[in-house]
Amino acid sequence: MGRLSTHVLDTARGKPAAGVRIALYRVSGNSHRKIAEVTTNADGRTDAPLLTGDDLQQGQYELVFYAGDYLRASGQAGEGELFLDQIPIRFGVPDASQHYHVPLLISPFAYSTYRGS
Repeated sequence: MGRLSTHVLDTARGKPAAGVRIALYRVSGNSHRKIAEVTTNADGRTDAPLLTGDDLQQGQYELVFYAGDYLRASGQAGEGELFLDQIPIRFGVPDASQHYHVPLLISPFAYSTYRGS
């Protein structure tokens, strides 16, 4: 059974990023349809997978991480313009029977992602 999961690590502080709001969209052409919104827990993870079973379908998805809110709340950014605010990660699911883990590593001035396990 396939599933989609994520977590967020704060590389500047060397710990999980708790309290990061994440929106998940299904993408079809120029259309985005929000299908989930969650917040990371104390371990920087969501309490459950974002999608499981038949809810995970082949196609394009986009996760939007509201990093700016987290960076401000954690004291790493002021009230002005941020270098990183909302971080979108668009990815494809070619085989819905697999596990897709899309982590985000953030700091006030950089981010990275990869397909995890």
